[in-house]
Amino acid sequence: MSKKNKKILFGVLGLVVAVVVLALLYINLRPQPKDAGGNKTITLTVVYADASTKDFTIKTNEDYLRGALEQENLIAGDESEWGLYVKTVDGVTADDSAHQYWALYIGDDYASTGVDSTPVNDGDTFKLALETY
Repeated sequence: MSKKNKKILFGVLGLVVAVVVLALLYINLRPQPKDAGGNKTITLTVVYADASTKDFTIKTNEDYLRGALEQENLIAGDESEWGLYVKTVDGVTADDSAHQYWALYIGDDYASTGVDSTPVNDGDTFKLALETY
C-alpha cells in the first residue's frame, strides 16, 4: 500500500472514530426531559396526633406503597423480617413511650399489609394515622 493510500485510510478511519465519539457524547450528555413523576397518581392523607391532616398527591411508577412514599421522603423506619416498620411520617416520629404507632389505611379500611406489600394502582388513596394502643 502506498504512503498516499495509508494517509487517506487513516484519515477516513480517524474521521469515522471522531463521528462515533461525538455521537456517543451527544446521546449521553444531552439534556434529558424531566420525569413527569410517573404514570400512577395516588393520594396519601397523614393524620397527626392532634387530628390535623395533610394531603399529599404522589405521582409514581412504583409497584408498592413503600417505594412511592420513599421517593417523596415521607417515611422512615426500621427494617424487620416483615418489611419496613414505619416510625416516622412527614418528619413526625411515633413515640414508643406514649404507645404511638403509624397505622396504615387503604381507603378507609385498616390495612392488613405493610407498606412493602401494599400494591399501588392509579387513583388509590391511603392514610397514615398516628394512633395509640
